[in-house]
Amino acid sequence: MFEGFDRFDLPGEGATIHGVTDGAGPPLLLLHGNPQTHAMWHKVAPRLAADFTVVACDLRGYGRSSKPPSDPAHAPYSKRAMAADMVRVMERLGHGRFLVGAHDRGARVAHRMALDWPERVERLALLDIAPTREMYRETTDRFARDYWHWFFMIQKAPLPERMMAADPEAFWLWKCGGGSAGLSPFTEAALEDYLAAFRDPRTIEASCEDYRAAATIDIRHDDEDRGRKVDCPLLALWGAQGAVARNFDVLALWRERAARVSGRPLPGGHYLAEECPDEVYAAFIAFFAEAR
Repeated sequence: MFEGFDRFDLPGEGATIHGVTDGAGPPLLLLHGNPQTHAMWHKVAPRLAADFTVVACDLRGYGRSSKPPSDPAHAPYSKRAMAADMVRVMERLGHGRFLVGAHDRGARVAHRMALDWPERVERLALLDIAPTREMYRETTDRFARDYWHWFFMIQKAPLPERMMAADPEAFWLWKCGGGSAGLSPFTEAALEDYLAAFRDPRTIEASCEDYRAAATIDIRHDDEDRGRKVDCPLLALWGAQGAVARNFDVLALWRERAARVSGRPLPGGHYLAEECPDEVYAAFIAFFAEAR
């Protein structure tokens, strides 16, 4: 995967961030979701590198990035802290202003980045999420069943960590294979990258802290932003066969949080960049075209 890309390990804002970069043109930062790594972009990033300077990173706590200790407020795994990492890394790569494409937890980081550093984020494309605050606000029985891991992973440490670490591979396969496409989106190489990362107990601990932050400090930050919206153009794409589509009016919720929203469903479930990479690539190219 990522043949011809340069690998790097650079200091963020309190964590060392691992990533890959290649290409020419406007800088495009790609962020992954849970429980994955930058490898989730391997079907899309090489094609995007023909038109953009692609940077794909592991978030703090994931993959080959460092996993700093947390605190009682879960602040080191707030989306504000994780976004700050990425801003610093992009600075060190020479990119003061950039485009962002992000999935799942990475898309929550990107949302916070666009609010805290609006001068840095030119355009924002988000895969298969609605805003964190609004998702919790609209919790229903169906949502709780579809997003059971949200409520499991926020339980007080070390309960979820111990249960997940007892058989991390089984947990990963159960969680990520439970969607409409099963495990079919994942190539053998990508799957091994994900499982290798998740076998590390520190990754499991960091993942839980990521979710605990989302249910506490991230909500506080979102509540403090009431009335302040993401100003850059925001593209929301979601899987027509996924849990987001079953539970939310994605565009309506993003219009509560962003001023210029467009988007549509794609023919897939949650892992769109791997399940329908051609459609994701085409949507990104069209949306980011104005920056070329």
